[in-house]
Amino acid sequence: MLTMYKGAADQSCLNLLHLCDSFFKLRQIHAKILKLGHQNNPFVLTKFTSVSSELNAIHYACSFIFSTESEPHFYDTFLFNTVIEAYAKTTTTTHFKRSAVRYYKEMLSHSIEPNNYTYPFVLKACAGMGDMNLGQTVHGSVTKLGFCGDAHVLHATIHMYCSCRNGIEFAEKLFDEMPKTNSVSWSTMIGGYVRWGMSSEAIKLFRRMQNVGPRPDEITMVMVLSACADLGALELGRWAHAYIDKEKFEMRAELSNALIDMFAKCGDVDSTLRLFDKMPERKRSVVSWTSVIFGMALHGRGLEAVSLFEEMTRNGVVPDDVAFIGLLTACSHSGLVEDGKRYFDSMVNDYGIRPRIEHYGCMVDLLSRAGLVNEAVEFIDKMPVAPNPVIWRSLISACRAQDQLNLGERITKDLISNEPMHEANYVLLSGIYAKMSNWQKKTTVREEMGKKGIRKIPGSTMIELDNGIYEFVAGDKSNGEYRKIYEMVDEMEKKIRGAGYVVTTTNVLLDIEEEDKEGAVNKHSEKLAIAFGLLKTSPGSTIRIVKNLRVCDDCHSATKLISVIYKRDIVVRDRNRFHHFKDGLCSCNDFW
Repeated sequence: MLTMYKGAADQSCLNLLHLCDSFFKLRQIHAKILKLGHQNNPFVLTKFTSVSSELNAIHYACSFIFSTESEPHFYDTFLFNTVIEAYAKTTTTTHFKRSAVRYYKEMLSHSIEPNNYTYPFVLKACAGMGDMNLGQTVHGSVTKLGFCGDAHVLHATIHMYCSCRNGIEFAEKLFDEMPKTNSVSWSTMIGGYVRWGMSSEAIKLFRRMQNVGPRPDEITMVMVLSACADLGALELGRWAHAYIDKEKFEMRAELSNALIDMFAKCGDVDSTLRLFDKMPERKRSVVSWTSVIFGMALHGRGLEAVSLFEEMTRNGVVPDDVAFIGLLTACSHSGLVEDGKRYFDSMVNDYGIRPRIEHYGCMVDLLSRAGLVNEAVEFIDKMPVAPNPVIWRSLISACRAQDQLNLGERITKDLISNEPMHEANYVLLSGIYAKMSNWQKKTTVREEMGKKGIRKIPGSTMIELDNGIYEFVAGDKSNGEYRKIYEMVDEMEKKIRGAGYVVTTTNVLLDIEEEDKEGAVNKHSEKLAIAFGLLKTSPGSTIRIVKNLRVCDDCHSATKLISVIYKRDIVVRDRNRFHHFKDGLCSCNDFW
């Protein structure tokens, strides 16, 4: 009779937990569990933990389950797996990931054997922490216990290495040694490449997957679209879009948002808008709206970004802090100073969003780009948080553009004292001295970089042609057709000079003769890429290039003239934004 009563009481608690949908009810059930004496019942405890996780109350469950009054001999593998999973799945902070590892260690301390369900969650926690040393230790345990043949464990191990700095080679080795792969394996590896900016490798692996691997799934295509966005590979992105349509993938929010982001970052902003307009309103999340707002920002279409933001709020979608970063970026890139100020105030006062350093950075960038250096300095002085180096660099660039060189010099020297190994600070100071024509100080800066082993990041430009991606650096002769390319560069120079082009040499940071400086800027990577595009594409077609740095004044002026002389639309994506050159004009209105 006692056993029957106990079983009925167990089931009563389990039924209550099954129906539990609030923390208030959870606490009531907790009291009932104590009253009935089920605090050491593993079935009840595991269900209690699972429900607590769903209600974001895993800490509460653990404080009860692992209290000093608990009896550890009632603990089992299933209970610990549930706790570890709950902490590993959280996406908020690394603190929860550390808790997952802590309970894994406690599990071992109680001599409870982990199983093949334990390790995917432990490895997921290691991935979230980015702790490769810890991950390798766990991987060792996986191998020792013989779980390395389990597909779920192996995928989690590859994901862990892909998530840790310097771990990609370990992930590649595991992937290549897999006896059997599926779409999860390939997607994990492709995602790892994308995560670390190795987008060319991601595309190569995807092409290999098409030849020898399984059919790509939705996650694979999201990763591929992210790689296309990073590379600016529009033709490959268009192919991916056509493949998604052909294979009739369900257009879930993540895939739709990835397509919108890809087209925006590859320069086809009209396709971005078309895709967004086709999305049912019920599927337009704040992420969808933010993606298209960022797209407009990148292309200098600030008024359209503002209009989209207003439409979003009218439709009842509440903007988050990321949406405001997109909006403020749009205002900055389009010179909408007053709008930017108004939206910054609205973010704080109307939406109760506490500004992050990124929001302050957008405001400094907005004022700096508009030439309001003194106002930008005042804004920084009033910030409740310390400005980061990115904010200072925005201001320094404005000082250089507005000829406030002494102020720029002072700020840059302070930056160097705080970040003595960051190459951008030295390049900025060198640029200021070059504009001052103070070659002695400029030489001293360069010598200091040499002593510390610091090198300037070289400018490079990529162009996508015929399913291939070609990269150029200044003075590049690695292309097999470099002679034809340089002949085209010379032809371009003659024609644009005839149209009134004058070389801008202030960007050349060397104390050399003016004539030599002109030769240096004519060999900039973007001019080589444009020349290659003119040689390899049909007359009248659009040329699209991607530059890793901000486009220089000289190349910007030259590209405007090239667009009108050769009757080409030229789309340039630099580090900050897009420039659409057409008929001798640029979409940025010379404001970048």
